[in-house]
Order: sequence, then C-alpha cells, then structure tokens
Amino acid sequence: MGTAMNRSNAHAQTKLAQVKVSVAPQIAAAFKGACAAANVSMAAELTRFMANYSNSMANNRDAPGYTTRRKRRTVIKRIIMQLEQLKAAEEYFLDNAPENLQGAPIYETADEYISIFDDVIGQLGVMVP
Repeated sequence: MGTAMNRSNAHAQTKLAQVKVSVAPQIAAAFKGACAAANVSMAAELTRFMANYSNSMANNRDAPGYTTRRKRRTVIKRIIMQLEQLKAAEEYFLDNAPENLQGAPIYETADEYISIFDDVIGQLGVMVP
C-alpha cells in the first residue's frame, strides 16, 4: 500500500501539459481501436510518439541530415518496421474485434489501413536493397 501511495503522490506532483489534436474521425477511431487491441492507453502511445519524435528531431538538427544513401536507407528501413508494427496492430484488432464491430466503420477503416500499409511497405521495400 505504501508503494502505491508513493506512486500516486509522485504522479499527482507531475505537472502535465494538455495537447489538443484534431484528426479525421476515421483516424481517431482506428487509433483508438488499435490502442484498445494492444491494451495500451492512447495518451501513453501519443506521449511515446511525441518523445521519440522530439528526440529524433533534436538529433537531426545536429546532424548534417540525410546526406548519404546509407543514412536515408536506414531511416526508410525504420519506417518500414514501424509501418509493419502498425499493420500488425490493425490485424490484431480485426482478428479480435467483437462480432458487433465487424462491418462497422471502425472495422472497415482498420481493414483499409491494412491495405494501405501493404501498399506503402511494398513500394518502400522495392526501393530499399
């Protein structure tokens, strides 16, 4: 009980900033579904993304950029891996969606994203040796 209370106090003392984001409804629904399927909070995933993005941009400001083919291909490979993870999350959602969601807009959107991820991964994969 003492540990939980310490965590609670530490969390209460952490000052958080609120960030408002407006996205297309289908993107919001797909993201919510993917987070639910992965059993993670949307706030946690957005926080993780924002931290990773901020760190990568800070690192890129100091670097000369993507001046070499090797650097560009490394970034593309990382992007492909992230797209594959997103695709897997959408597939997991579809495989585990309750029957009442099958055929619903959120289900159809997830299915469309899988097709889009397949296309983009295929196109980028052709470009990367």
